[in-house]
Amino acid sequence: MRLAHWAVNAPLRPLLLAVLTASFVLPAQAADLITITRDALDNNAELASARSQYLGVEAGRDVARGGLLPQINASGTVAHNEQYESQGSSQAGAGAGAGAGNVSAGDDRYNTVSLTLEATQALYDEVTRRQVTQAERQIDQQVYLLAATEQQLLIDVASAYFDILRAHEVLEARFAQERAIGRQLEQAGEQFEVGLIAITEVEEARATFDQSRADRIAAESNLQVAFEALEQLTGQRYASIEALGDSMPIALPEPSSRDYWVEQAIERNPQVLAQQAGIEVSRSGVEIARAGRLPTLSAFGNYQYGDSDIDNTTGNDSSSQVGIRANLPVYTGGSTSASIRQGTYQLESSQYDFESQRRSSIQQVRSLYTQVSNDVETVEAREQAIVSNRSALEATRAGYEVGTRNIVDVLNAEQNLYNAIANYAEARYDYVVNLLSLRQQAGRLDVDAIEEVNAWLTGDEVNFTLPESIGNDRYEPALNIGAPPQPGT
Repeated sequence: MRLAHWAVNAPLRPLLLAVLTASFVLPAQAADLITITRDALDNNAELASARSQYLGVEAGRDVARGGLLPQINASGTVAHNEQYESQGSSQAGAGAGAGAGNVSAGDDRYNTVSLTLEATQALYDEVTRRQVTQAERQIDQQVYLLAATEQQLLIDVASAYFDILRAHEVLEARFAQERAIGRQLEQAGEQFEVGLIAITEVEEARATFDQSRADRIAAESNLQVAFEALEQLTGQRYASIEALGDSMPIALPEPSSRDYWVEQAIERNPQVLAQQAGIEVSRSGVEIARAGRLPTLSAFGNYQYGDSDIDNTTGNDSSSQVGIRANLPVYTGGSTSASIRQGTYQLESSQYDFESQRRSSIQQVRSLYTQVSNDVETVEAREQAIVSNRSALEATRAGYEVGTRNIVDVLNAEQNLYNAIANYAEARYDYVVNLLSLRQQAGRLDVDAIEEVNAWLTGDEVNFTLPESIGNDRYEPALNIGAPPQPGT
């Protein structure tokens, strides 16, 4: 039967082997921004803490509300009692046979059982009612604080993601720069040996090479740190992420009105709304303190049961009571007035906190809008700077070949080109991060906004592999520094 089964499925074996082979050969797909963002929303410890804190504040409302609902308490005791008496009585002139003293004939050891059951219902309790109101205001505030934590996590993840891409592109430029200047140093050494150039030019090339090497080492460190920062936010390690496309749109924020973004910040920024809700929380605290001067009124009913075997008695005693209980605080040592003053100051402080947060958000939105607007022009200028510096390098090389430029000029031109390449990468990622930061300050940063940016990714992988192990170098044309001048020409 097993042979027959294998024979019937023999045509499927090549396909099955191909699938199994592919499952072991294909590399893991690079993570994109939206995938990492969702991992962070699920695994970030700070966000999980904020969610638990919100649930705790929400439970506080039920705690406060319990004071307005019926309360039932039961208590009971079972006791063994012993009495010790040493007192007696005597009668003067007692007849014969009369005792010298008279001891009580009651039991000196007996047991008792008692039970009390009481139910109360608040009819008028302004303090507790105000506490419920304050708990509800605290929930409103916590909702905004949780939203602020979520938005901060989104911007932190996006910043860490693009910091990796930024560090990778800068590292590519620094590594290509090191290779170019290293080749220049080798050629300068060869030219010095045959007497074409002076030793000073060799030392100039060596100093420039050492600086380029230091820049490359710093770029490698930045790439490693960037990967670790992303891991800290998500609790996961990623072998590779997707790169940002060159065709990413660079445009002004929509709508292109700074006043619009300021209005959005005032109306939707969760930090501003949380401080505004904090005013209501403080105002509720003042109302709670003032309610401490008011009476409380509650209905109650109780039942009491008692039993004892003293003197061999049988049966039990029980009683019940139903009524209304009122309490009026006449004098509390000044604590009520002090609580009112304390709550008033806290209310005043929360109002100032709100105004401070409002001003801070307005200033940040204005600054970010200006930065994004400048980033649009900066990206274009940085891109053009690459073209200009490449042309300047070619012209310098040509001058070096005919003897009108020296090696220092070539080295400076090469450094300018690679600095321009690194600055262009910096400008592109500054634009993306500043744009998302603007949306955060305006209260408009959410997963949908992250998905819009995620569409700018190309699917190309950026992994934690240093460029030395990469076979092809897109800056290879820049390695040709040109022929040195020939003697007598």
